[in-house]
Amino acid sequence: MTPELADSPFLRACRRQPVSRTPVWFMRQAGRSLPEYRAVRGGVPMLTACATPDLIVEITMQPVRRYGVDAAIFFSDIVVPLKAIGIDLDIKPGVGPVVAEPIRDAAAIGTLRPIEPDDVSYVTQAVRALTAELGATPLIGFAGAPFTLASYLIEGGPSKNHDHTKAMMYGRPQLWHALMERLTEITLGFLRIQIAAGASAVQLFDSWVGAVAPEDYREFVMPYTSRIFAGLADLDVPRIHFGVGTGELLGLLGEAGADVVGVDWRVPLDEAVRRVGPGKALQGNLDPALLLAPWEVVERRAADILARGSKAEGHIFNLGHGVLPATDPDQLARLTDFVHETSAR
Repeated sequence: MTPELADSPFLRACRRQPVSRTPVWFMRQAGRSLPEYRAVRGGVPMLTACATPDLIVEITMQPVRRYGVDAAIFFSDIVVPLKAIGIDLDIKPGVGPVVAEPIRDAAAIGTLRPIEPDDVSYVTQAVRALTAELGATPLIGFAGAPFTLASYLIEGGPSKNHDHTKAMMYGRPQLWHALMERLTEITLGFLRIQIAAGASAVQLFDSWVGAVAPEDYREFVMPYTSRIFAGLADLDVPRIHFGVGTGELLGLLGEAGADVVGVDWRVPLDEAVRRVGPGKALQGNLDPALLLAPWEVVERRAADILARGSKAEGHIFNLGHGVLPATDPDQLARLTDFVHETSAR
């Protein structure tokens, strides 16, 4: 890592070091809200785009060029490593990942093998090209966490109540733990491949884990999340942990081993500081829907988040979830400038 990259506001904030300004990036900053994204994705299926190095590079770079954000996030999808090891799945527009044959027994779990660099050579190629182009701007690699991947595999697609997932977790715990063991190895492997290629931070997305109670998180989820973070410790890159609806789990998300805890919009950042406890940076947490409101509303809320975030040992400004497709890119550009100018120290 070059000295300029190591000194970036984003990586310094992740490490709870002093920064010249609060760094900002946005989950789903590359995507449907950008006309240039829609132009290059026209007629290209999502999983094809995620396996095409030139497209990955272009789509990852688009928001960096447009907004001047402090970090890029690798363009991919959480199901990419599952597809790469042979799971029959697709991403259906308007639906999300759909698995042809849900995994609900020991035989199906046995088909899940560890991921190898050759399975995702397009990832290595794209990360190397991106880090060369990004220079002093960090690239964030990412993966889906085992609970969220398990839910997609067990349910067969997105689920409101995670019925089949919880039925296995509570009713067939041995099967559940066997599945989580396999997914932990796949996720850890996928993150290590991205870091080896040059990613300078990683984010673990546990999108659906807010569906479980704290005691269940501790028993059925946390051992695997902790193993992933521990398995990255030797690589010395910041590790971010994010989930939706995780207000009751914030302390546990930090305890699992992340350096940075992502906070959705439901919990004020100063309260999140209290729940997470010392020794962690925080990331968040403007409600993405606020970007559909007039600028005066966005500005007021963003200023409040910066004030509350100043209580954290490190703060990365972000949304409380991903950019919504209807978002005006000019709002994000204005917000980036506002965060930079308001927080300049």
